[in-house]
Amino acid sequence: MKIKQLNILFTLLFVLFFTACRHQNSEISNTAYSGKIERRYITPVRVVTQTAQVKDIKYLLKPGKNQSHTVNKNFCLLKNDNNERAFFMLDFGQELHGAVSIITGMSQPKTPIRVRIRLGESVSEAMSELGKEDNATNDHAIRDWVQVLPWCGKIELGNSGFRFVSLELLDDDAELKLLEFSAVAIERDIEYAGSFTCNDERLNDIWMTGARTVHLNMQEYLWDGPKRDRLVWVGDMHPEVRTILSVFGANEVVPTSLDFIKEITPPSQWMNNISSYSMWWIIIQYEWYMGGGDLAYLEQNKDYLFKLLDRLSTFIDENGKEKLNGVRFLDWPTKADPVAVHAGLQSLMTMTFDVAIKLATVLNAETKGSEYQAVYNKLRTYQPPMPSRKSPAALMALSGLADPEAVSQDILLSDGVRDLSTFYGFYVLNALATSKDYQAGIDFISEYWGAMLDLGATTFWEDFDISWGDNAGRIDEIVPDDKVDIHRSYGGYCYEGLRHSLCHGWASGPTAWLSEYVLGVQVLEPGCKVLKVEPHLGDLEWVKGSYPTPQGIVSIEHRKKTNGEIETKVDAPKGVKVLL
Repeated sequence: MKIKQLNILFTLLFVLFFTACRHQNSEISNTAYSGKIERRYITPVRVVTQTAQVKDIKYLLKPGKNQSHTVNKNFCLLKNDNNERAFFMLDFGQELHGAVSIITGMSQPKTPIRVRIRLGESVSEAMSELGKEDNATNDHAIRDWVQVLPWCGKIELGNSGFRFVSLELLDDDAELKLLEFSAVAIERDIEYAGSFTCNDERLNDIWMTGARTVHLNMQEYLWDGPKRDRLVWVGDMHPEVRTILSVFGANEVVPTSLDFIKEITPPSQWMNNISSYSMWWIIIQYEWYMGGGDLAYLEQNKDYLFKLLDRLSTFIDENGKEKLNGVRFLDWPTKADPVAVHAGLQSLMTMTFDVAIKLATVLNAETKGSEYQAVYNKLRTYQPPMPSRKSPAALMALSGLADPEAVSQDILLSDGVRDLSTFYGFYVLNALATSKDYQAGIDFISEYWGAMLDLGATTFWEDFDISWGDNAGRIDEIVPDDKVDIHRSYGGYCYEGLRHSLCHGWASGPTAWLSEYVLGVQVLEPGCKVLKVEPHLGDLEWVKGSYPTPQGIVSIEHRKKTNGEIETKVDAPKGVKVLL
């Protein structure tokens, strides 16, 4: 009797243990993130347009089984007739990085079927012709091509950044039965550990859109854009890295990309052939160390850092004036303005050697620290002419070469958001914070980056001028005849017309800025071991959010009292000291 009771007891304990394990594994599988680049299928959300030769397209808007079959029901039929071609365009609801998955049914005759597929970040791009004055291209990623489909089977095509996909049946009297038409989203499976919400939904949307913009560029390396250029541009990386630290924490894609560009660029050359980009690499190294606390990684780059800094120090004349060679570049709007570029490069050199002093201290290189202090002092003896452009003026304020309050009043606040760029707009925001014009920064974000959302954007663009929005049609609609096609009509330099990238990581600055200055998180010690939380709510009533650190997530909430004072609550993990 006792043995039987023991057997029953052991059986019951085993069942309870097995059930607990299953429950625990279920929770892990629902909440854990692999951190790796993964694939998921996305169903289109709407039909943008179709011709009469397309029947029952509704079936393509339903999630499928990702499998072809021989049962001819619940399919979309395309059939060319009378010299009219079947054509449709689908909208996947938001910008994606990845490919297209097409599953076909039993079409007659049983031969491969030719179609033309076009991917687009806008509706206009998905309907464009290559090589025309609109500047639609297949540069860096093929987004417009003729493809043969199996008459009963599955095929995955393309690898680009897109939201819209069009398909055209090419051959006369051809017939095509489509069972499924999906996007294959290819992106890192990572947690949005950082967050930001407030009583202004427009700001919430902007914060998340900046985070999403960078997420799509976090592929094998950190790119500038998933459609174009799909390259490691180091200057572009700086706002992206600040966003990554605010949203995802210290992700491996950053050091992988920093190492990649270092390995293909000797310190005797400029990264990406742009002197300012080598300087941004140095600044990123320090900020990455502060955010992640990885001293071993910084020490691995010690020799390269010092060689690069030593080279930079040779591009200063006896008066402390920079004389950098190579491509002299800040951002696109100032590209043709040598006065603006010089002021910006002088400021960036000063900022770089300020960081160099800190790096030398961290790396216990006292002699180098003294050398870089001397270079920094020399750079500060030269005062470049004050530019009229916002981008270099912001750098002058941030570098200490000009009074931040004077720069803000005389240049940054003049004409509001005009003369902003999506790249250096981040430094304009930072300069406004330096001059304590926090409400102006919030207003700039809402008006300038918010204007892209008003035009249908789900990610932020390579460039944007606020005047482009005048009488412009939305990018997610066929542009009416009485509206301006904003994607087709604007842009300059390498981004004219439809070549323009509508998902560019350097445009994510507001996400990092809102986390740093409105939520108020500032990193004071490496690895976020000491944080200062100093909110600047402006006209906002409340803000709450989170900030990822190597020790865990810090949760923060600020509420404005009736007397104007701010009540703050912070929940920080062990190992993180928070100063209020």
